[in-house]
Amino acid sequence: MQFEPGDRRRVLPRHLRPEAPPEVFAYSIRPARPADLPYVREIYNHFVSNSAVTLDERRSSIPYWREKFALLDRLKLPFLVAVSPAGVVIGYALAQPWAGKNAYRYTAEDSIYLGPGAGGKGLGAALLQALIDACEQIGLREMVAVISDSGAEASIRLHAKLGFVEAGRMGRVGHKFGRELGTVYMRRVLKPTGRRRGSWFGAKS
Repeated sequence: MQFEPGDRRRVLPRHLRPEAPPEVFAYSIRPARPADLPYVREIYNHFVSNSAVTLDERRSSIPYWREKFALLDRLKLPFLVAVSPAGVVIGYALAQPWAGKNAYRYTAEDSIYLGPGAGGKGLGAALLQALIDACEQIGLREMVAVISDSGAEASIRLHAKLGFVEAGRMGRVGHKFGRELGTVYMRRVLKPTGRRRGSWFGAKS
């Protein structure tokens, strides 16, 4: 049976209408590229301006991220981004040197941030696991997380889910938004599948 244009009978009752397929949260994870840095900067600056997740108080610049990108590339440390099907960076994770001495060359500190609307969908765990895998492939043996203790519950849960254990706390070592803040230290022993080559700060490995 056909309905003429404008015939209200064309609209099925609500209980007979097919359910809309659930929206799929799709993304891919790949190494960061220079063209990704403006997106990365905006994600990070959102947290600088709106939360104590990072204790940075000044918004970062593109030159800052170019310098960090070049450093991590030179040190062969992973810098990953999660990208939507439309090509927009919706999160990132990177590993950076832990302290400024070459004796710590088998240990890295992780940094992971998700863009607005990307949290609570499993992306954080996927990014952190990809970062762990990449660090193990280059021979790293330890990963450290330094987490602000203000609103840190989600980050602590994420790291614990991926095998991190709490290693200590320091209270009132930071100050932001008129509040005194502490830090939570977590660590995970890695299982390197590759061999760390070269040095980070000029000393022989």
